Amino acid sequence: MLNKQGIAKRIAQELQNGWYVNLGIGIPTLVANFVPEGIEVEFQSENGILGMGQFPIEGEEDADLINAGKQTVTLKPGAVLFDSATSFAMIRGQHVQLTVLGAMEVSQTGDIANWKVPGKMVKGMGGAMDLVASAQNIIVAMMHTSKSGESKLLKECALPLTGVGCVKRIVTDLAVLDVTTKGFKLIERAPGVSVAEIVSATAGNLIIEGEIPEMNI
Repeated sequence: MLNKQGIAKRIAQELQNGWYVNLGIGIPTLVANFVPEGIEVEFQSENGILGMGQFPIEGEEDADLINAGKQTVTLKPGAVLFDSATSFAMIRGQHVQLTVLGAMEVSQTGDIANWKVPGKMVKGMGGAMDLVASAQNIIVAMMHTSKSGESKLLKECALPLTGVGCVKRIVTDLAVLDVTTKGFKLIERAPGVSVAEIVSATAGNLIIEGEIPEMNI
């Protein structure tokens, strides 16, 4: 089973040289800490940054330099700062090759709910609506089940949707899954996790073909 850092590290393996990548709030922000050697990507934040680096060392934080989740960040050499209008023009113009988002629920058809839980205080949608409508590739980073043990990979989302049919891949603490026309296809399992455990934790249709390899992280 993976922790949050492990999920981010596995997603970092999806990065390709030269990509512009947007990291959502929560687990996705950790991806910047695990970029593989030899891979150069530019992390974009909708509040107006292109070229985010790793999180700063404790004691070296700049309170004026934050990402969209209000976390302090660093800048890579050559990074640029701009207004949010320019940032969203990049997103809406499909200049971002990969978006990594957190989610509360994902359906087996690729719908995502990540902005509202009725009756609870949540930060809100932010730029997620633009990202899910415009991104060429969306990977979701999340825990497979809720704190109460309920599956977050469902036949249909129960929470208000952020986007419809947009998620391509999901990386959880238990598995890597792709969204297909027939449901969630199991691609990899987390270290120490059995296929049976993943089946038990998945409410949506789960496709299992052949031997499922363990993640290499």
